[in-house]
Amino acid sequence: MREEIRDAHERRFVLLAVCCAAAAMPLTFTGPAVALPAISRSLGADPIALNWVTNAFMLTFGSSLMAAGAMADSFGRKRVFLGGLAAFLLFSISLAFAGDIVWFDALRALQGIGAAAAFSGGMASLAQQFDEGERVRAFSLVGASFGVGLAFGPIASGLMVEVFGWPAIFVLVVALAGVSLAFGAVFLRETRDPDAAGLDWRGAASFTAALTCLTFGILQGPESGWSHPFVIAMLAAAVLFFLAFWQIEQRVARPMLDLTLFRYPRFVGVQLLAAAPAYGFVVLLILLPVRFIGIEGMSAVAGGRMMIAMSAPLLILPIVAGLLTRWFAPAAICGAGLLLSAAGLFWLSRFPVGSEPVTLLAPLLLIGLGISLPWGLMDGLAVSVVPKERAGMATGIFSTTRVAGEGVALAVVTAVLSALTASNLGAEAGKNTASMAQRMVTGNVAEAALLSPETSHAALLQAYGDAFSTLLWLLTGVTVLTAVVVFLFVGRGGEAVSGDEGDADAMPFDTVPLGEIGSSRTNL
Repeated sequence: MREEIRDAHERRFVLLAVCCAAAAMPLTFTGPAVALPAISRSLGADPIALNWVTNAFMLTFGSSLMAAGAMADSFGRKRVFLGGLAAFLLFSISLAFAGDIVWFDALRALQGIGAAAAFSGGMASLAQQFDEGERVRAFSLVGASFGVGLAFGPIASGLMVEVFGWPAIFVLVVALAGVSLAFGAVFLRETRDPDAAGLDWRGAASFTAALTCLTFGILQGPESGWSHPFVIAMLAAAVLFFLAFWQIEQRVARPMLDLTLFRYPRFVGVQLLAAAPAYGFVVLLILLPVRFIGIEGMSAVAGGRMMIAMSAPLLILPIVAGLLTRWFAPAAICGAGLLLSAAGLFWLSRFPVGSEPVTLLAPLLLIGLGISLPWGLMDGLAVSVVPKERAGMATGIFSTTRVAGEGVALAVVTAVLSALTASNLGAEAGKNTASMAQRMVTGNVAEAALLSPETSHAALLQAYGDAFSTLLWLLTGVTVLTAVVVFLFVGRGGEAVSGDEGDADAMPFDTVPLGEIGSSRTNL
């Protein structure tokens, strides 16, 4: 009995360690988004370099997750978790002392690699530390911790920027990572997959190269033109690297990404569900602070306060979504949530730049309410995709879809907003139209005006505002389409999903009872 009590306490501290790491992750991209105008004034940079402040982290984080998951299974989950946290902590501290934008972007990329190792190692460890029913609750608490980081990250970062300057945005990140490292080092047990065959280095390299080329090409397109040889070369290289990755994963004995899983509609549906928040929610966490602070002239605190309306529902609605599974199918809840989010996006598009801040709160709240419903269920739905011995790979696939989707979505949405702004500026802005649009997208209205003194401040704001509204219409359409696919795919049941056909240890996709997914949220 005494040993069981000790084990229970140990598991709680392990869960606390992973939850602290999970709460730190969203702070690493919401914080720099709020501080971007201040970073731009301090370090100075062209628009491409400023875009990489966010994209460098999201790119390396997303592209490293599957490799980190495979390393955790092969070399030890505790080792990868602690090593990733230590790197994440070191690079987070270094960012506060970066002297120029090139070093800042490079450190952001390294920070993303450490975050991927910490996240994958921690999530894979939880799958081993907890039994089946407890495992769902543990994953739910990690998801809630991520939501806490999203909800309070913007306002906390805004306060730090206002009082201490932009380097202070990393203080909370460092504190959470330090607590996580301490508890993980003391209480986490080392586990690994005895059947693991090591890291699929060729697969990891080709996948990372593909995402890097794709993101770089999309970001460079609005500045250089989509017909520029460099942009075409980057996009062509991305296609070739993705094809190489597909070929490699078909031939290796233990692939980093088991492509056979995509034969199952429910598995595909869950991956689409993981990507849905990227373009309906996460991109707004980056773009809206830039609009509020850089374009509309709000203070960092006021801009962060506005974001609470959109992110605060993540603290409550995931619990409600879990309870609703007692009466409604998860596919219906997730699809309905996405439709609510789409309605909020369309509503927000009706308000031009310069609208009274209070009028934006209702559509922002509706977006947050809608996205919180699938957010509360998708981690639980993804837990039992593959046998628990390959939990690292399972976590890697789902998390990669989510985070890599966010990175690519942000690059695409930023490029679209820039192109729309340039189109609205028109020929009257002269040959610097593309450069002006790029600066507007990063919130630097003053520099955009210097490139074309004859263009009035009101015309610049009108061009950006109209482009932002059009972008929201596009995001509305994509979110509605995703909701329909989720209704159709996630709603299909009774299919076994396994990394190896005929594996007796493979779990069915719906191993975790839907009521269990729901009840897990009531203990937050």
